[in-house]
Amino acid sequence: MNKSPHEIILRPVLTEKSALMRDELNQVCFVVQHNANKIEIKQAVETLFEVNVTSVRTQIMRGKVKRYGRGFGKRPNWKKAIVTLGEGSHIEFFEAS
Repeated sequence: MNKSPHEIILRPVLTEKSALMRDELNQVCFVVQHNANKIEIKQAVETLFEVNVTSVRTQIMRGKVKRYGRGFGKRPNWKKAIVTLGEGSHIEFFEAS
């Protein structure tokens, strides 16, 4: 069952912490499909952004419990991938003008 790279990589994680990781450590964070493995994530990033990937680390981010009126609900769990790029490779999501 082959998945396309667009199905595996859902969106980038754009936070202050991920911006620091991108600048200092040459790492990029993505929200990925829950059942994607590290090999599929590496191949998808290399295909989509034409960069060299050194390593991939993954985490399951647990959904937070939130109040909805008088009741409580839970946000869904999601999977985060931290991708370390090779020397000389980088991905720019927003170009500064």
